[in-house]
Amino acid sequence: MERAYRDTPEMVPPADTVDEKNHSTRGPSELTPADTPKERPRYSRSYLINKLNYINFQNGTIQVVLRHHRFDQTTICAASPLPCDGKRLVCHWSDPEHAIPLLENHGFASLYVSDGRHALEVVPQVLRMDGQGLEFELPDECWEIANRREVRYACAHIPIQAIQNSMLFRGELLEFSTGALRIALKISPPQTFQCLDHDKPLNLIVYDANELVFTGDFSILKSDRGRYTREFVLKPLIKSIQRYNARVYRSRRIELKPAPNIVFRHPLTRQIVNLKVLDLSGSGLSVLEGVGHSLLLPGMMLNEVELLFADSLALRFKAQVLYRNPRDDEAGEVVNGLAIIDMASSDHLKLLSLLHQAENQDTYINTRVELDALWDFFFESGFIYPKKYAYIQANKEQIKETYWKLYTQNPTIARHFIYQNQGRIMAHMGMVRLYENAWLIHHHAARKRSMVRAGLTVLNQIGCFTYDSHRLYSMHMKYLMCYFRPENNFPNSVFGGFVRYVNDHACCSQDDFAYFHLEPSDESDRRLPADWSLAPSDENDMQELKHWFQSQNGGLMLDCLDLDPQLFASQELNEEYRQHGFVKDRQLISLRRNNRVQACIAIHRTDIGLNLSDLTNCVKVLLIDQRQLSRRILETALHLVFQSHALGPDMPILLHPAKFAEQKALPVEKNYCLWILNTRYSDKYFGFLDRMFKLVRD
Repeated sequence: MERAYRDTPEMVPPADTVDEKNHSTRGPSELTPADTPKERPRYSRSYLINKLNYINFQNGTIQVVLRHHRFDQTTICAASPLPCDGKRLVCHWSDPEHAIPLLENHGFASLYVSDGRHALEVVPQVLRMDGQGLEFELPDECWEIANRREVRYACAHIPIQAIQNSMLFRGELLEFSTGALRIALKISPPQTFQCLDHDKPLNLIVYDANELVFTGDFSILKSDRGRYTREFVLKPLIKSIQRYNARVYRSRRIELKPAPNIVFRHPLTRQIVNLKVLDLSGSGLSVLEGVGHSLLLPGMMLNEVELLFADSLALRFKAQVLYRNPRDDEAGEVVNGLAIIDMASSDHLKLLSLLHQAENQDTYINTRVELDALWDFFFESGFIYPKKYAYIQANKEQIKETYWKLYTQNPTIARHFIYQNQGRIMAHMGMVRLYENAWLIHHHAARKRSMVRAGLTVLNQIGCFTYDSHRLYSMHMKYLMCYFRPENNFPNSVFGGFVRYVNDHACCSQDDFAYFHLEPSDESDRRLPADWSLAPSDENDMQELKHWFQSQNGGLMLDCLDLDPQLFASQELNEEYRQHGFVKDRQLISLRRNNRVQACIAIHRTDIGLNLSDLTNCVKVLLIDQRQLSRRILETALHLVFQSHALGPDMPILLHPAKFAEQKALPVEKNYCLWILNTRYSDKYFGFLDRMFKLVRD
């Protein structure tokens, strides 16, 4: 519950405001009133009564200052005001066990009615002060006194841990502000507070419902002298955090009009916060707060944030505060930077669609496409050439159905990017999530007259989309991949050119595949020698495959294609496809000799036409020991696999390494390069694309 009270004009509490649990002792020097009451703003009794009733409505407290009879020391106790409609005010002690023992040696001095950064100082006539509470006759007027630069908000039972010099203390967060926090730490013998060094930083870890919401370093400003429970006032030391590695290429922040707002429940004060967004990208945003009422600290996690566009569109996400920068102007404002940590892929798609449109009105992400116009574009651009159409024509009704679902239902497994001018599609590129953490780029085409500019535009769209998406867990975008034919100049320049430019397999790798169809054979020949066998792949086979691949040049292929021992049996993505009405299945079979794996055969099944070159509906063969394999044994094994799994003769085969197919004179129809980018190194890729764009512009 919020304990800081706002009104107009602004009224806020005295230094080190306490709620019902605060038992701190303070002297008058800690308050900062003007020299005389005449120099301070005055408020009427009616204003004071309204403030007191508001505090009662919020179940809040006021501060009663008690002065020692013999020594010039004051103590502040919290009291709860009852409803007031005239001169007389009745209050009950919020903590009688603390207040009652003080009454024998202390007398009443004054009241402080808190309102955040200021307070009302009230000197009423005391009618009664006993163990139950107090009764006053309110004066005709009261005075304002200044207090903190930042409102401190009471927190209700927020568990914390404090660490210093490898020692752990547990306790609660009592009050929060961006300028200082008040905490209570508890010990149990033999632990003592003497171990805490006030001159060294204290690392604070704060939880909300057992979920970590904040951690950071603080300096200790002061503390009381409690023996087993001690209160501390802490000042945050951190000014900003860097959640991710520094990047040269970042998302472009866009200022939208009208500007959206974010709304969230603060994890520490529990209050609802509504802030104006200054600028926005697909990976982060900045918001504006007022100095004195700021609620965001660098490092703070905001687990449920709503991004509201004129109350008509609401997108939900998880965020972390990265920095807090006060503006150097008279407005008294603070700019906070937030990183989007995670967002549902459907919401993120809406956000990116809006931002791409705001930046370039001719670019679209997953827009609803008039399918006749799309097919016309594919034919006119030459993307569907005569040989490819022969395959499409035989399955055109199924392919039309697949594309209707892809381009009108916006499934989470697919994205498409379109450059459209005057209602005409000029360039297109598609993506589909084909593996647990990898997206396949495909269907890259552009009309001849605008091929370079439009083609690079959609390619740049994918680059921006990747940067904004790859850190989100919901997108599962550790890798980008695509197949291209080395004789095609554009992809070989863009994708193959980057592999040659970066020359780092941890960043980007390229692997060659031979593409062919299995030739018919006599069923009587479909027998493997006695020492050869086919069986479902197991973890040991995947480990052998990994050792073989690493002994070659290595690269990203096995991890990207879910052929890692830990991921090869995962079914999560298959289930997501089914939820959207699509088909996805993969079966792994090992070809063994004397129980040692010689080749891994992966059967991939998806909807016909998901990829128009059928690279998502194929049999992929990875050869581990080429010396042991002959063409006859490989073809026999493939015939047995096709027969046992009811695969049709149109199912293509992709074989790696491609040189084996050439050496054994297999009926290769074409060669493909599998290009894989680790999105962690996207800076290098964007830098390479920048060079290409510059060359095109020049």
